Amino acid sequence: MMERLPLLVGVTGGIGSGKSTVCAMLAEMGCELFEADRIAKELQVEDPEVIGGIEKLFGPDVYSRDASGKLLIDRKAIAAIVFSEPEKLAALNRLIHPKVRKAFVNEVKRCAREDKRILCKEAAILFEAGADRDLDRIIVVAANDGLRLARVVARGLDREEARKRMQAQWPQEKLIERAHYVIFNDGTLDELRSQVEQIYQSLESIVDSEYGS
Repeated sequence: MMERLPLLVGVTGGIGSGKSTVCAMLAEMGCELFEADRIAKELQVEDPEVIGGIEKLFGPDVYSRDASGKLLIDRKAIAAIVFSEPEKLAALNRLIHPKVRKAFVNEVKRCAREDKRILCKEAAILFEAGADRDLDRIIVVAANDGLRLARVVARGLDREEARKRMQAQWPQEKLIERAHYVIFNDGTLDELRSQVEQIYQSLESIVDSEYGS
């Protein structure tokens, strides 16, 4: 019997939109979850090729070690550079994204082996990385800019840095134009969950109709 691929669903949205909360809800409902941004962060301290590339781009001082010898990366210093120098951000993405995609392909294979129905890929820059081409459906999580800014500042990021990060990403209108589903996260958690449940039911219906129950 041939392995059946899961339905591949991208979840994206600008910083502060709440895409991680949406993904957590989808996971609770039964979806498998691939966190592209988390994998990218792990590669920056675990993959020798990525580490070497980052040192060339930003200098060896962005790395240090703690008392136990664990490798640490100064993400704040890198962020300050890449969100002011687009060419450095593009170079960093070229270094990391092929490896994230390879990890995603392996996750798809695992889900196929284990007969998982839906795999959600959470990624901040899904379209910018061209990752949407690998996916069956795209969910965009959106919220008004003022609310997004307040959420990011509440996490401890400086307001000006938060604005730079928002400006470095695609505008929400452009994301929404290319989405199959849009979630507006401007209200309560219950209102958010209601939207997520509706989309989950739609995804389940697609799996049942296209792949068989």
